[in-house]
Amino acid sequence: MEADAKASGHTAPNLRRSDAADKTAWKILVASATGYAMDGFDLLILGFMLPAIALELHLGAQQSGALVTWTLIGAVAGGIVFGSLSDRFGRVRVLTWTIMLFAVFTGLCAFARSFWDLLAYRTIAGIGLGGEFGIGMALAAEAWPAKYRARASSYVALGWQAGVLAASLLTPLLLPHIGWRGMFLLGVAPAIIAWMVRRSLHEPEVFVRSAMKLERKPNAFKLLVANAATTRASIGIVILCSVQNFGYYGIMIWLPTYLGKTLGFGLTKSALWTSVTIVGMMIGVCLFGQLADRMGRKPAFLFFQAGSVVMVIFYSTLSTPGTMLWAGAVMGLFINGMIGGYGALISEAYPTAARATAQNVLFNIGRAVGGFGPVIVGGLAASYSLHVAIASLAGIYVLDMLATLFLIPELKGVDLN
Repeated sequence: MEADAKASGHTAPNLRRSDAADKTAWKILVASATGYAMDGFDLLILGFMLPAIALELHLGAQQSGALVTWTLIGAVAGGIVFGSLSDRFGRVRVLTWTIMLFAVFTGLCAFARSFWDLLAYRTIAGIGLGGEFGIGMALAAEAWPAKYRARASSYVALGWQAGVLAASLLTPLLLPHIGWRGMFLLGVAPAIIAWMVRRSLHEPEVFVRSAMKLERKPNAFKLLVANAATTRASIGIVILCSVQNFGYYGIMIWLPTYLGKTLGFGLTKSALWTSVTIVGMMIGVCLFGQLADRMGRKPAFLFFQAGSVVMVIFYSTLSTPGTMLWAGAVMGLFINGMIGGYGALISEAYPTAARATAQNVLFNIGRAVGGFGPVIVGGLAASYSLHVAIASLAGIYVLDMLATLFLIPELKGVDLN
């Protein structure tokens, strides 16, 4: 472990004097998780609302798809911009900017009168949304003791799944009554909660010490490829994030169709089975954080990657409802549990002056690559079958294991300075 730490330009493990998380650390955790829940909630309710929006604003399929695409483009751009700004001006301050930007333009979506103004509002709201993941992860990693760093990161990652689950439960109940405009107004609520929690927060001690030591701020983007060891880690992390997003979107987008064709499920029953998979994912995120703090980052990743290989192959062979129900939950545990570890891994691999930039740039590159998951899985399904398409995902997790073994350093417990 010490050799890996030195190779990545870090000092040897040096735990904080206190191994207990204080009140501020918990507040930061709640604020960061709420912000990430906002991300998941917003993107899923948009998917539910597209038919209603298209009907009222007379949109074609291409225009409806553009609303989702440009939200994601805005999120990628916002992640890169706000990540670097937070490394320069402070985590809490920039997070407040992202929240306000998201809240204002999500609220304006409720008053859109045409495709073009709605597209503009969604794109700018996406820019505000984009900074949430990386800045929140950096905040949590810097505020929590090294002993619990992976667990703290996994709890932030749970925010996304909580937002997705809330959207899947609330949207079918509320959309018929308050319409898509009311749903956009409801989408502002998580932002308001996160903003209220953040009002009482201050910058983590690690960030303040770093800012005081540096006479001028370095170029955070250059620090991602500062030397051979860091460049190697950056390549490895991009591969891991790409596989994470590719597998997640490739499976989750096509799972309802897979269940419908395999078992003849209707929309309601497919949604129930998918929800069980999401619950499995949430358990996996929690479990990953626990294992990564105890075993180390690399062993935890390798365990979950191997489990993903086995489970996607196994799941693709099933055809009985009961078995598919529990197997879906276990598959979800492995394929999405790993997202609980990226916050700690990336935070430990880069200095404070580039930590949020690394979180947002590397993860968003992975999100961009992973966006091709549904397209490629759909193409394989059209050429062969959905069984073959889902089974073929095992190959990307083998690639994930190779990247972990040869490119990712073990940095459990390193001093974030």
